[in-house]
Amino acid sequence: MRKPKVFITRQIPETAINVIREYYEVEVWRDEKEPPREVLLEKVRDVDALVTLLSDKIDREILDNAPRLRIIAQYAVGYDNIDIEEATRRGIYVTNTPDVLTEATADFAWALLLATARQLVDADKFVRSGEWKRKGVAWHPLMYLGYDVYGKTIGIIGFGRIGQAIARRARGFNMKILYYSRTRKPEKEEELGAEFKPLNELLRESDFVVLAVPLTKETYYMINEKRLKLMKPMAILINIARGKVVDTKALIKALEEGWIAGAGLDVFEEEPYYNKELFKLKNVTLAPHIGSATYGARYAMAELVARNLIAFAKGEVPPTLVNREVLNVRKPGFSR
Repeated sequence: MRKPKVFITRQIPETAINVIREYYEVEVWRDEKEPPREVLLEKVRDVDALVTLLSDKIDREILDNAPRLRIIAQYAVGYDNIDIEEATRRGIYVTNTPDVLTEATADFAWALLLATARQLVDADKFVRSGEWKRKGVAWHPLMYLGYDVYGKTIGIIGFGRIGQAIARRARGFNMKILYYSRTRKPEKEEELGAEFKPLNELLRESDFVVLAVPLTKETYYMINEKRLKLMKPMAILINIARGKVVDTKALIKALEEGWIAGAGLDVFEEEPYYNKELFKLKNVTLAPHIGSATYGARYAMAELVARNLIAFAKGEVPPTLVNREVLNVRKPGFSR
């Protein structure tokens, strides 16, 4: 009996690929760039399984070209790149990789927050460029002034696993912790010393606002011109969620005109991304979507992808199944 075939749209840790090979015939796209659309359309024609990333748009056209496809294993927590409703209708299982990247992403949110608050990137450039030596200024009281973090107020928008992990770190900075989410979480309020606030109140009161929400119809452009104007002029916005949670044009205006003091962004409206207006600003810290980029997190994500694929191949429900409604459409496994 032939092994089911899986196409992996990007190089992932080889240890996980070797495990997957025990159950699947594996093909990996090893180019650093994502497979072009036409290549992806061709590759899915004869695959039973697909390992995807957020930049892979898995829409109806792709699904139409994949008659044998039975499972999509997303190498990420988010899955807004996949047409979940259409996949479910066709009996295609969709999985993701929650939990395993929570701490790495929370760490990175704090890295962005601190780097932005203290002008770390510009200070690094100042030293590396030789400008420090050329100016001959050993130290000056007004050099690279930043904003205090300890004892300030942090507002966390989205209070799931990552939002809560960010709050735990905020306790070490003796911060007042505010949060907003669709539902209140009294047990977490008590555990973390967090206070629920309506969104607009949170924006008005916070010195640092961290976005940790999924991209949905409700969160699309959640941070727009109106809401940016609610924030303190000394406030800093951190986005580790999805780029389209923030209206970039409005953010540029806010940064240029001083509605807020700065921003730290790990995600963008389109990725890869370039925006001359945004990138010329000195009060923004930028990263290329690397919130989960630690050895531990990326290996754990790959292992979870493998576990999902193997469980499905065995006829078992994958451990992190996203669209549980699919269980009513088709049983797990490749039996016809």
